[in-house]
Amino acid sequence: MSNLERAPTATVSASCRPVAAEPVHEVLTASAVDLGEGTPVRRLLPKRQRATIGAWCFVDHFGPQDIAGLAGMRVPPHPHIGLQTVTWLLEGEVLHRDSLGTRQLIQPGQLNLMTAGRGIAHSEESPATHPPILHGVQLWTALPQRSAGVDAAFQHLPEPPAVQTAGIRATVLVGELLGARSPARTYSDLVGADLATEAATNEDLPLRPDFEHGAVVVSGEAAVDGVVLRPGSLLYLGTGRHHLAVRTAGPARVLLLGGEPFGEPLILWWNFVAHTAEEIAQARADWKAGTRFGEVHGFDGPPLPAPPLPPGRLKPR
Repeated sequence: MSNLERAPTATVSASCRPVAAEPVHEVLTASAVDLGEGTPVRRLLPKRQRATIGAWCFVDHFGPQDIAGLAGMRVPPHPHIGLQTVTWLLEGEVLHRDSLGTRQLIQPGQLNLMTAGRGIAHSEESPATHPPILHGVQLWTALPQRSAGVDAAFQHLPEPPAVQTAGIRATVLVGELLGARSPARTYSDLVGADLATEAATNEDLPLRPDFEHGAVVVSGEAAVDGVVLRPGSLLYLGTGRHHLAVRTAGPARVLLLGGEPFGEPLILWWNFVAHTAEEIAQARADWKAGTRFGEVHGFDGPPLPAPPLPPGRLKPR
């Protein structure tokens, strides 16, 4: 998916808070943005306070939205560098197309993982005939500098691994949790999991203490390490945790994100993740010139134009 802001500011990781070297409770409130065609999004990362959780650098939560009789999601072709996109639906359908020639319909319970590497373009839209409700998350992970120039790639997982505990069904999107490992290919040590409860639950989940973690409630309500969360906020948990307490009074969905602290400077601007301002400026110029990113075929409409760079230089939020 895309950052559709017409005058996006840059997030510079060096200007954000450092990795917490101990367990903390830091609540980040979502910003409201429009993904196009009236699709509202809660943007939870990056924020002024924090750019990354491990390599996770972008968290958009959209819906649930009633799109019966409407076009639904419509994100024109746009470019990416230096990242992987992770798309996870709770309800609805999204059609992905990219400049590798991929055409993939994603449905709830399936995972789309796109590696931008040096450069890729893609579009996402609701298919012409689609379910009435659209609800899901779009995530980005930053590629470390050693992997930023890898070839673009796309991976579709029709059934990511899941583990059932006494009260939680944990679907492992990337990385490993509770002994289940996702086959999704990543370039740093990460975990991403959808924790679903159907009734009241009170459980402690094991965590890697060398990871930093965050939690987002995407449906219902949950107390995560004692902090009550509803859709619209992200709880940053820091590092040094061996277990995480999850408490719910009924049905809920909690997205757990974590990873080894990224440890490299990053600049996030528009749809680009890079290590220097020069890389971003060159990527914008290449997109404007129609080079490097290839073409997305089949989308009914023009590609997304690149907004102007901030005057002078890329500056932090």
